[in-house]
Amino acid sequence: MKQSVRHSKIIDLVKQRGYISTEELVSVFNVTSQTIRRDLNELAEKNLIRRHHGGAASPSTSENSDYSERKSFFSQEKRAIALQTAKLIPNGASLFIDIGTTPEAVAHALLSHKNLQIVTNNLNAAHILMQNSEFKIIVAGGNLRADGGIIGEATVDFISQFRLDFAILGISAIDEDGALLDYDFHEVQVKKALMRSARQSFLVTDHSKFSRQAIVRLGSIADVDMLLTNATPPEAIIQLMFSKQRNIAICDSLDSELTCDY
Repeated sequence: MKQSVRHSKIIDLVKQRGYISTEELVSVFNVTSQTIRRDLNELAEKNLIRRHHGGAASPSTSENSDYSERKSFFSQEKRAIALQTAKLIPNGASLFIDIGTTPEAVAHALLSHKNLQIVTNNLNAAHILMQNSEFKIIVAGGNLRADGGIIGEATVDFISQFRLDFAILGISAIDEDGALLDYDFHEVQVKKALMRSARQSFLVTDHSKFSRQAIVRLGSIADVDMLLTNATPPEAIIQLMFSKQRNIAICDSLDSELTCDY
């Protein structure tokens, strides 16, 4: 493979995952670690990636990917997670749906349900849910972002007035110690309000979030009642969830039931 092609693919992988290790790149491209390190150094000099201990990250981990890019990442995996999450929501339930492309996938998976009451700060999710005339949809007020998310103090105050059955939460990154991380301080305050106001919280996220980084701490992954993802999480995450008697569901097929429940 030509170096220029390899560089382009490395950039794509870093954008997709947020962070990727040198070992993974060696395996993907079947080249030596010295070659990958040279590639990363050259790309970092051009500010196309950020050199990181043991690998590479996006040029800035203080900003999230563009919404249209995030929507296309792991679309099949997100759909599998969404379909399994929808099975846990009974007809007639009340729920919050958070900002994020995976919560939006859950919104789509819920369209065959009946008589749901939904509060959301996600205009894209609200637009999807409008297709079912039996749903009662309430959109939170606040500051509207370009990606359709609504955040701010008014959003937190609004959400705090409710007590609903479920919260469907998205997240930007999960650290090795189980810390839930995001890029926007104001978005994190809304997520905290969602968790406080729900009887059960489900975190829906694809496997790439376990190798990404962000700068604002939401809390611990053990603060949610259930993690639904598409691949087995790192062992430390499994042990943390197990110690707090939290559930993990691996949703690795569009047709299968939950294949792993810790």
